[in-house]
Amino acid sequence: MDSDQDFINKLLEKHTITHEVPSSEQIHEWVLQLQKVLLPEVTESRLSDRESIQEALYKTGDGLKLLLTKTSGCVPENCAEIAAHFMKSLPEIYNTLQSDLEAFYNGDPAAKSTYEIVRAYPGYFAIFIYRIAHQLYTFGVSLIPRILSEFAHSKTGIDIHPGAEIGKSFFIDHGTGVVIGETTKVGDHVKIYQGVTLGALSVNKKLSGVKRHPTVGDHTVIYSGATILGGDTIIGRDCIIGGNVWLTTSVPDGTKVYHTAENKLVKKLNKVSHGSSH
Repeated sequence: MDSDQDFINKLLEKHTITHEVPSSEQIHEWVLQLQKVLLPEVTESRLSDRESIQEALYKTGDGLKLLLTKTSGCVPENCAEIAAHFMKSLPEIYNTLQSDLEAFYNGDPAAKSTYEIVRAYPGYFAIFIYRIAHQLYTFGVSLIPRILSEFAHSKTGIDIHPGAEIGKSFFIDHGTGVVIGETTKVGDHVKIYQGVTLGALSVNKKLSGVKRHPTVGDHTVIYSGATILGGDTIIGRDCIIGGNVWLTTSVPDGTKVYHTAENKLVKKLNKVSHGSSH
């Protein structure tokens, strides 16, 4: 009986000291409502005039302010300021999402329309959630972006840390098993396939806050199953990284990296850089 009481006391203490925060479902609901405003393709309902759109945006900002107040424990004035900054950043987020959408459409011969991409492509949903989560992350918000990124992860199998810095026109094809770590930097017009890992060489806790994930240059393509590790690893622009390649060292601009039939790793410069057609 004493052990039972000890257990109950431990649970009581945990419940007493744990902050009250909105449920993950409430946070998911907020971002899905925002998605409906920015991307009406995901819903059958439409906002028919400017006033309706402005009202929907106002509710989104007000909802974010409430989530921040309950989640971070910050004073209401600071939470209102963060929410206001986020709402002012929405036009830029929207434009970047449109560039991503264009990259999906132009990069996938199977895509019949941008409507299909928004409605059905897991890679685009994961990028949408990342763009929202990353913006909040840059404002110093921690828990909500992580909950959002894990929401996308659970839905798509794509794991993008909100701290990663990813440029415009980003395309994740298929996507299952993609992992992009916290300090990863990805340039513009990058395309990656399923099973790609942009990760760290070590998961030592002492490396928190250190650049430990790779940098990927503009107009680079990374094929399925490739693993690129380390904060000092820089993949130049216009590179092609072949399937199942394992890289822990940098490669210069315009490099093609692949395995031969004998499983030998080859790095060579392309005669014509991949980005020259852009």
